[in-house]
Amino acid sequence: MAKRRRQGIVRWIESLIKSNPDSHLAGHIRSKITWNKVFRVVSYTKSSLWIIPFIAIPLEQIAIRVTHALDAWLLWPLWHRGMQAAETTLQTIITLNLSFMVFTFGSLLVAIQVASGQMTPRIIATTLLRDNVVRYSVGLFVFTLMFAVSTLSRTEKEVLQLPLLVAGLLGIFSITVFLYLIDYASKLLRPVSVAVHIGKMGLAVIDSVYPQETRVPTAPATPAVSDHTLDHLSIVGRLGAKALSVIKSVYSHEIQGPTAPAPPDRGLGLPERTVFHRDEGEIILAVNLDALVDEAEAAEGIIEFVPHVGDFIGVGEPLFLLYGGAAAIDDRKLLACVAFGPERTMEQDPTFAFRILVDIGLKALSPAINDPTTAVLVIDQLHRLLRMAGLRHLHDDTLRDNAGRPRLIFRTPNWEDFVHLTFTEIRHCGAGQVQIARRLRAVIENLIYTLPEHRHPALWIELDLLTRMIEQHYTLPEDKALASIPDTQGLGGLRIRQVPTEKRG
Repeated sequence: MAKRRRQGIVRWIESLIKSNPDSHLAGHIRSKITWNKVFRVVSYTKSSLWIIPFIAIPLEQIAIRVTHALDAWLLWPLWHRGMQAAETTLQTIITLNLSFMVFTFGSLLVAIQVASGQMTPRIIATTLLRDNVVRYSVGLFVFTLMFAVSTLSRTEKEVLQLPLLVAGLLGIFSITVFLYLIDYASKLLRPVSVAVHIGKMGLAVIDSVYPQETRVPTAPATPAVSDHTLDHLSIVGRLGAKALSVIKSVYSHEIQGPTAPAPPDRGLGLPERTVFHRDEGEIILAVNLDALVDEAEAAEGIIEFVPHVGDFIGVGEPLFLLYGGAAAIDDRKLLACVAFGPERTMEQDPTFAFRILVDIGLKALSPAINDPTTAVLVIDQLHRLLRMAGLRHLHDDTLRDNAGRPRLIFRTPNWEDFVHLTFTEIRHCGAGQVQIARRLRAVIENLIYTLPEHRHPALWIELDLLTRMIEQHYTLPEDKALASIPDTQGLGGLRIRQVPTEKRG
């Protein structure tokens, strides 16, 4: 949705430029307004707290003139206050809104410091500064303050009754909004609220990057090993053997050494030309895929985007590899399709939500904080995101035109990337916590049961790794058995599926 809105803004600006009769001026403006510049402006606007309060100032100037004209035209008969009462009311409204703004910004700065210290600094730009309740509340305070000041400055010889009434209503509304903001901010900064908010944003990003459902039927499938049943999943003694058998069947060859995976051979040969990054080192925020596909189709060639969204790219590193007729495409057109920035955002980065949630979980599991319950809440949201990713078609690297011909090679995270990001670090830091071990097992078992069969091998590997880490962390057999029970609450209801081993008479 955000991508479509941004493209609509670019098309609207281009239509305005084309309507300009001065073709030279229109061409100059068109060369300056590019997709990546519009992207940066929109992203900056979304994450800036001062934009809405600044817009409130010209809106107030319009409102005070409209109410002033209506007051002179209507000779407002429903509200009559003397000069002294009007000045006292307006000065009180001014003082209240000044106090509201000072308290809001002061509290926000303290909240940002505390939240970034206890959770992660990455929630500042993604959660706090982008929250519309905080932004519009501050905008209301600025609007009310300026409206009261303008009304007071016009109250010299006579009282403007209608503007005074509007200022009074705005003052009452500001008090109500301020009280609501206190309650809202206290709930917003709770770890569960931050985790849920990041989870919702992550679901939206996964839905936009991977819009199609998985091509394999999503009905629960029987595991590859014939003697696996759902009840066997909770039997720790059999779990390791079953997981190992799946690992051996999927990965039959032993590793020979630390070798990097080779890139897939697409039969393209050597690129005709390479486009390098020219500016300072930055992080790739988003790519205009539709524009790149159109450029490659028009040139009858193939464009390969070398890095991933979210990667840091330095000066002189390869950005595009051009094959066939794509070698004739102007570098400026290609570079205009890539947006850079100082830190990652969620527009086209499906793993960034996972990264933020994992960071919050790791901070909660650190010895300084030691809050495994918060880590369990984070795993709840990771569970939602990973199931969503497992049910989506994580498309291949090649994007095609309408005729089905390959036009753009654009790499996105695959299923194993999501699984590793979800479990590896939390398992290393939290396997020694009973809550974390039980919650992780519940996540893996639930995903094995609910996701298609082709998602199972990576999950079985994680289940085996978790079992082996529990074996290392817990020396007492009672603790080991307790930590090996799947529990959606971490350490909540004890629901063990009993499997009879012998007939009792």
